[in-house]
Parts: sequence; C-alpha cells; structure tokens
Amino acid sequence: MLAVQNITRTFNDGKAGFRNVTFSIEEGEVIGILGTSGCGKSTLLRVLSGLDKEYEGQFSFSKRTVGMMFQEPRLMPWLTVHENICFGVQKGQKKELAEELLKLVGLEEFADHHPKDLSGGMAQRTAIARSLITEPDVLLLDEPFSALDAFTKMQLQDLLLSIWQNRKTTTILVTHDIDEALYLANRIFILRGQPGELYAEIKIDQAKPRSRGDVALAEKKAEILTLLDLNHNSKEVKL
Repeated sequence: MLAVQNITRTFNDGKAGFRNVTFSIEEGEVIGILGTSGCGKSTLLRVLSGLDKEYEGQFSFSKRTVGMMFQEPRLMPWLTVHENICFGVQKGQKKELAEELLKLVGLEEFADHHPKDLSGGMAQRTAIARSLITEPDVLLLDEPFSALDAFTKMQLQDLLLSIWQNRKTTTILVTHDIDEALYLANRIFILRGQPGELYAEIKIDQAKPRSRGDVALAEKKAEILTLLDLNHNSKEVKL
C-alpha cells in the first residue's frame, strides 16, 4: 500500500523534522507512530499527505486517495454537521454515504446542528466522518483525540476501531498516547532524536478488539517506555 524510502524533511538548520526514514505498510494495516516531542511525527504525516513537499527521498502509494484528520476538528462554524461532512464534495454527490457516516459516528440526530452546539467529542466525530466522505484508501490521523478527556477519548478510539473493522482502511495514527497505539495499531513505529529517526518497530499480534487491561499489552508498554527512556529509572521526557 505504501513504500517509504529514505525520506528526510528537516528545518531550523537541520535541528528539527526527521531524516532517513524507511518503512512499508500493507493494505488494511493500522500503524501507530510514537516518539518524544520534536522528533518529526506530525511533519512525517504532513509529507505523506502531500501538504509538505520540501522533502528528500521518495515514497509511493499503490492507491493514492488520502484522507487527513488533524488534532483540532477544523469545522466551518457557519456550516451544519451534515454540510461540514460534505465540505469539498460537489453538491448531490455522496449523499447516501454522508447519511451512512452520520449514523456510523452517532450524529444522525445532530445533522442540522452547527459546531457551536457540539461537544468536543461530537466535533471530532464530525471530523472523522468528514475525513471518510471521499472513501480514502489511506487515512492519516494526527493526534486526533489528544485534546479530549479520557472517557471521550476511549469512546472515539472504539469508534475508530469499529470503522476500521467495517472498512479496513489503511490507517497511520500519530499519537503521544502509548495505550492508544497499543489498543489500535498492528505495528508501532518509534521515532527518536531531533531530527527524528526510525528507532524501533513493535508488532502487536493480539486480535482486535483488545482488552485495555491485557497483560501482553502492558508488557509491550513497558518495552516502549524503555525504548523512549521513559521507564521509572529515567528522567521524565515530554511526549
């Protein structure tokens, strides 16, 4: 689905961004990207999305339709939920899909409401539906739930998982939440350094849906904490 070969994107005199990143992703995989602050996680996503073209190296998609979801919902305040979901799609197109997505994210009763009438979780549900309206082959998620409370975050993680089970969309999730990556991803890429480099890859074999209290996942979390120098013997590092 995606092959990345030695791509580099640095700025601030080479002190930020990422360098020499190589990996491949199979169709239908969910990939989590974890790393300490400033290692280029979001920059990598912007390059893959086509929003940042100032990079070196190369990457290629076998299918090129890409959907993107940011940390903030970025909804148009003057548009309704339904209109936000369909934003950028020609009038009349995807009508049935929009209605299906409204049901999928549990917002069919709020289709005619405006963003000011929505909670943070509902706004993110709208953003998820909007990212899927073009039926993307690849879905790129840049810390989509980072601003939400823990309970709402878990609800939306379950929603994202149910969407993946229904559609099997290839997904790349940038997150600073290790538990979130362990719950959703098939593989986790660890970035380290400034600029960031691909430091390790963790494979998660447990079938989905997974138990959040799974002992094997706790062991993987301990491994990731060690890889990021975040175990109890290390000084705290902000993700």
